[in-house]
Amino acid sequence: MDNFAQNLRFALRQLRRNPGFTATVVITLALAIGANTAVFSIVNALMLKSLPYPQPERLGTIFRLVRGSASFDGRHSINGTVWEQLRDNVPSLSSAVSSGHAEGVNLQAGQQVEYVHAGRISANYLDVLGIRPAIGRNFTAIEDRPHGPKAAVLSFALWRDTFHSDPGLVGQAIHLKGDSYTVVGILPARATTPMNADLYTDIQASPEGEGAGSNFEVITRLRDGATWQEADAEINRAWRGWAQKLAQEDGPGARVSFYLVPLQKGETAKLRPQALALMFAAAIILLIACANLAGLTLVRMVRRTAEMATRLALGGSHWQIQKQLWMENLVLACLGGVVGVGVGFVALRGLLSLLPKNYLPVAGVALDGRVLLFTLVVSLLTSVLFGMLPALSLRKVDLRSAIASRSLGGVERLRLRQALITGEVALTVVLLAASGLLIRSLIHLQTLPPGFNPNGVMAAKVSLDDARYHDPAAFRKLLNESTAAMEGIPGVQSAAVGLSLPYERVLNSGVTLRDGKEAGQQVGTDFLYVTPGYFETLQVPLLTGRDFRAADGPDTQRVAIVNQSFVRKFYGGVNPVGRAIGSGSSNAVVVGVVADVQISSGLNPIAPLQSEEIMYIPAAQVTEPDNLALVHTWFQPSWIVRKAGPIQGLTGQMQRALASVDPGLPFSGFYNMSALQAETLATQRVEVALLGSMAGLALLLSAIGIFALVASLVTQRTREIGIRVALGSTIGQAIRHFAGAGAWACGVGLALGLAASLGALRAMGSVLYGIGVYDAPSLIVVVGILGLVSAMASTLPALRIARIDPARTLREE
Repeated sequence: MDNFAQNLRFALRQLRRNPGFTATVVITLALAIGANTAVFSIVNALMLKSLPYPQPERLGTIFRLVRGSASFDGRHSINGTVWEQLRDNVPSLSSAVSSGHAEGVNLQAGQQVEYVHAGRISANYLDVLGIRPAIGRNFTAIEDRPHGPKAAVLSFALWRDTFHSDPGLVGQAIHLKGDSYTVVGILPARATTPMNADLYTDIQASPEGEGAGSNFEVITRLRDGATWQEADAEINRAWRGWAQKLAQEDGPGARVSFYLVPLQKGETAKLRPQALALMFAAAIILLIACANLAGLTLVRMVRRTAEMATRLALGGSHWQIQKQLWMENLVLACLGGVVGVGVGFVALRGLLSLLPKNYLPVAGVALDGRVLLFTLVVSLLTSVLFGMLPALSLRKVDLRSAIASRSLGGVERLRLRQALITGEVALTVVLLAASGLLIRSLIHLQTLPPGFNPNGVMAAKVSLDDARYHDPAAFRKLLNESTAAMEGIPGVQSAAVGLSLPYERVLNSGVTLRDGKEAGQQVGTDFLYVTPGYFETLQVPLLTGRDFRAADGPDTQRVAIVNQSFVRKFYGGVNPVGRAIGSGSSNAVVVGVVADVQISSGLNPIAPLQSEEIMYIPAAQVTEPDNLALVHTWFQPSWIVRKAGPIQGLTGQMQRALASVDPGLPFSGFYNMSALQAETLATQRVEVALLGSMAGLALLLSAIGIFALVASLVTQRTREIGIRVALGSTIGQAIRHFAGAGAWACGVGLALGLAASLGALRAMGSVLYGIGVYDAPSLIVVVGILGLVSAMASTLPALRIARIDPARTLREE
């Protein structure tokens, strides 16, 4: 311990004497360790941290995987038929079902209407999670039946903030979704679910109604004494007789299978690939930092040549000196780790602010004990990595030559530093190339032809998951009168309503073609209702035929407008105006064709934004109450206005126009079209921001490494340079010679990095859109940026040669 304390005191003295070196190392370590700490916090929450439920390892979810489907391959949600089979034929599991995510609805509390998020769950959903209400009870089997009593369970926050913690609220009725619901329970203060809703209503799942929509998600809990293998076997037995029927629903040749996976893995499946890729990038940053610091330490060793040679000459052992060097590195790593925790905390806050809503895991993200332990381990590891080469290099020192030349190894040490720089540059190239591809992919998506004019458009959403508007007549009255009121706002050119907007997800449904090459077949298409003026307000070009009219009502011939993609896919490009399409029990006549617009795919998602086949129908011709109820359960229609110029207080005037028809309908939010596009591309923006920042940090560290390499060479060989200049060599030749050392290391690293990128970038194919994995413009930009940075980092320190006085150098010799 005395020896340890002595080495520690010596290390602290050495670091105080060299504040510039100490600050450089600590800042470099803090950036690298902070990046790793922030990213590991996300990985910890996604993969390692237990869900906040009793016995979370016994929770699971069931995926339905379809291959060879006529509509689209991949993971499908669960419909009512599947749910009933799981519920009744898998005794090893206690199962529940939900709508998957919370939907916005209107809650009336006294005279105030509040927009809240409601999750629809089956009776034993909270029981499966192990959540017991603080007041009241969970849903019962009676409330779980179709057309059963309407009940609600409130979150603690909603009960506290909206109902002022009224203990008598349980058993009372609240006005929700235009209907009366009985409050049966209040959740505990810290209770949370994967849906994270303000309140919960019973979904009343069945093969009819919502159950036929195939939009449920299942959670399960393994019963006591059962195993996951038994549950898998029971699922396979239960579906042996149903697989063929389900395959027929998905089209000829479709293969259906079911997978039981841990709930944590199922809930975080979307973020896991990105989190692992980001962790890999953070690890590269750490390696670059260690290589950089190893080079800086080697440079410092050169400056301490006299000290090391003297200590060896006076009888000091290599081992004693190595222990002191290790101690210095350990102190630096610990300082970098402490500062890195602060950097990681700030970086984590920024990282969480970038993530789209509802992407965060249920377990929560925080710098907990596991993250701090990870930071400690990383700090200790870095002290080993960046201190290993300088400390071990002492073992090769020849004392006599070291004292004579005042250098602890020349050529070998230069080659070692160049090798470190080469490795840094190679790793940087990989990160730069990956971020360049993501940037190019995002640019492609952002510059896709929108198919409409987004300028001057304001949109607002309203929840019509409301019992009052299941009546088609009341629905038509609301749309007609509210759009007329908005068109009366000074400065508004036109107004309309649509179930969805460009850049958004669209309802998909099946229709039967009566003409064309697919005649008689049912095909999948995107489907939405609009009011007259929808295409005019968005300025979507009408290519042929006519627009919808006010006369297209519930008692007239059903009509439809289709887009170009619909015509190309189902009519071979032939004009479809006048042809019939079967929708439900009636036929609609195609009266027009409009241009494609970019939407978030609902049929075959090959990209975040794409043009798909769409069928538009007049909102006035949606006449089935059940259809209105079902559609508005999953979608919120949008009121849109086109303005001639800036309008003061437009959002308030739109709300007042809607309130003039129904004061109990609040807008849930206002949007311009660029905001909708940004929301759709939120994941891609996050990927670009995070990986781009990692690549920028790697580039900065590499530039520092190159600069330090050339600067140390100039400092170490100042006398040699002076003699060369005195004997006739020019300053330019000397600058080129020493800058070439950095340029050579960068050139080799660039070549190695490009070769490594050819293999690494192949894994990015699934997240690139509109470009290939070997995109030439991206790689050219990477080469150009790295070449420019390396040239500057090599040349700037070499310019110090111009300040060397050859006469003074000769006098010193």
